Amino acid sequence: MFDTINATWNPVIGCLHYCTYCWARRLAETKLKNMEKYQDGFKPKLIEKELCRRFRKKYVFAVDMGDLFGDWVPSEWISKVIKTVKNSPSSYFLFLTKNPKRYMEFLDLYPQNVVLGATIESNRDYAVSQAPPEIERYEAMKKLPFKNKIVSIEPIMNFDLEIFVQWIREINPVTVHIGYDNYHNNLAEPSLAKVTELLQHLSAFTNVKLLTLRESNQ
Repeated sequence: MFDTINATWNPVIGCLHYCTYCWARRLAETKLKNMEKYQDGFKPKLIEKELCRRFRKKYVFAVDMGDLFGDWVPSEWISKVIKTVKNSPSSYFLFLTKNPKRYMEFLDLYPQNVVLGATIESNRDYAVSQAPPEIERYEAMKKLPFKNKIVSIEPIMNFDLEIFVQWIREINPVTVHIGYDNYHNNLAEPSLAKVTELLQHLSAFTNVKLLTLRESNQ
């Protein structure tokens, strides 16, 4: 249903989930630290001038340098971003969060060109961040009454096959993204054979997009 991301847009930056594998925080605090918007590192911030941007026939990853739906984000910021999305009706906008329960607050605002996603790395809780546990993310996405939902299983961590497949089935996403960690964070990874089996099960009822697949580091 949705093509590969071909644009990014960051009207809000920063995150307080402190994921151990977060590439965005590292980037903001190193290579991008001299840019005006990252002078405060990964501190959450609204970039007002970005609300003037318009997109034509793009699939836009919105706020890839933060988590727009973190509990610390003012509702006003989120409302402004959603309203701006409505000005680019020929494009799709992907929101991806580790706090999907907040999606419910804005159900009356989402236009049809929004895709609501959640990162769920496993059905197990490995405590690699201060984000809500995976089971809470699953429950929130399962209850979310929205057609255009996706699940991102990246970076994938070891899982219980039957339980994890059932979680995804109950969420009923239009697409699932699956991939291993790209940044050598020594995570608790499943074997490639196990991931391949997961792919086979998920492909039976949803669209699966493959990201980085490789042998496990375990």
